[in-house]
Amino acid sequence: MAKPVCLITGVGDGTGAAVARRFTQGGYRIAMLARKPERLEALEKELADSRAYVCDVADLDRLVRVCRSVRDEMGCPEVIVHNAVRATFKNFLEAEPEELERNFRVNTTSLLYMARELAPAMIERGHGAIVVTGNTAALRGVPNYALFAPTKAAQRILAESLARHLGPQGIHVAYVVIDAAINTPWTRDKFRPDEPEEFFSQPDEIAEEVYHVVHQGRSVWSFEVTVRPFGEKW
Repeated sequence: MAKPVCLITGVGDGTGAAVARRFTQGGYRIAMLARKPERLEALEKELADSRAYVCDVADLDRLVRVCRSVRDEMGCPEVIVHNAVRATFKNFLEAEPEELERNFRVNTTSLLYMARELAPAMIERGHGAIVVTGNTAALRGVPNYALFAPTKAAQRILAESLARHLGPQGIHVAYVVIDAAINTPWTRDKFRPDEPEEFFSQPDEIAEEVYHVVHQGRSVWSFEVTVRPFGEKW
């Protein structure tokens, strides 16, 4: 039998790449979506049975075409990991209002379009999984997240609606809240250069948790899963 397909959005050099590597280790073929081709080309060479699709998920028409290409070229995904994110870190007076819509399209609307395009095949098979990587912006608004937090909150609620609709049909939908700074070059160098290693969540360990959630037994499905470093205050 052919290996199952896992489609991942937002495959950068942090969580997305780590999730791609973990699912490859788990015997999946990986459909990798990202805006920058150079990231994808390197991973495609590294990971057996992977295929790169250059796609800005904010371009909804392009996203739909890519979903159909994945289905035609690799088969219907059994797992979707929506990791793409767009953020604005300014308060509501400083940020341009248009940023809210741009963030919403990447974080939330693209999830809706992917689910509409790919979930029907999961329903027909009677199994599948959709996991969304979120953060604490989905749970509370702080001043500099005024144009970001609403889009993540909507993302979480959309995921919950999908979970309630699709769960009884055998499709597991989960939302992973990452309450942490993630150890990526751009996070560490630009925002947290002086923090110790234990301050960060590690992409490989986030990927392990995503993989675990996808493979939970049906009698113990999680919806909202929160992960954070041991030293994080909460």
